[in-house]
Amino acid sequence: MLWQDDGIILAVRRHGESSAVVSVFTAEHGRHAGLARGAVSRKALPVHQIGNAVHATWRARLADQLGSFSLELVRPVAALLLDQPDRLAGLGAACALLEAGLPERDPHPNLYNALCDLIEPLLDGEEGWWQRYVGFELDLLADLGFGLDLSTCAVTGTREDLVYVSPRTGRAVSRGAAGPYVDRLLPLPGFLLGREAADPAQICAALQLTGAFLRRHLFDVSDSGVPRARQLLLDRQGRLVRPDRSSRS
Repeated sequence: MLWQDDGIILAVRRHGESSAVVSVFTAEHGRHAGLARGAVSRKALPVHQIGNAVHATWRARLADQLGSFSLELVRPVAALLLDQPDRLAGLGAACALLEAGLPERDPHPNLYNALCDLIEPLLDGEEGWWQRYVGFELDLLADLGFGLDLSTCAVTGTREDLVYVSPRTGRAVSRGAAGPYVDRLLPLPGFLLGREAADPAQICAALQLTGAFLRRHLFDVSDSGVPRARQLLLDRQGRLVRPDRSSRS
């Protein structure tokens, strides 16, 4: 068995003294693992970094075996973000969600494109990368069949004054229709509807919104918990909303 594909490294787990089991999210073969010999050696280590773009060659005697990877570095994404910790955290969170949430060897071409579309603003220094990251999490939910419907109110059908989301159905709810259930609903940040610009508080609210559905549909059912890398990203965004007093002049 042999195939070649482009991909992004999602996870690296040491195996023995110098090898590692590497998980790569590929364009045509989905999330796929393989043994990379010598992956943790000083020479090969820069290639096998989470978030790097690679050209992968996978070989195995039988299709259901772990197989082995030969990985050629295409773009050192992780190294290019080393001096930008927020962006590096965004890259790590996206890779961790895919590693924990996707079934192995199941192609998801739309999600692969979504990850590539996230990496570009991370590298280009675009200020809107936080919004793109939220969009990536929405794309992840949608591709797995748990997409949110923010187009109309679930109760009245109106498109006006949509300010909440039902945690049960994932549908938008208008202010007037919330009634006595308002305390059970999740806030709907206006930038997700194109009503206003996104500020740090709105980004944080959006991450909490997507996080609620990621937990419900992907991680609570498996008892694995939301990946720590995703929580670290939320913590970093929270510090933008509530800056450390020690960092104030």
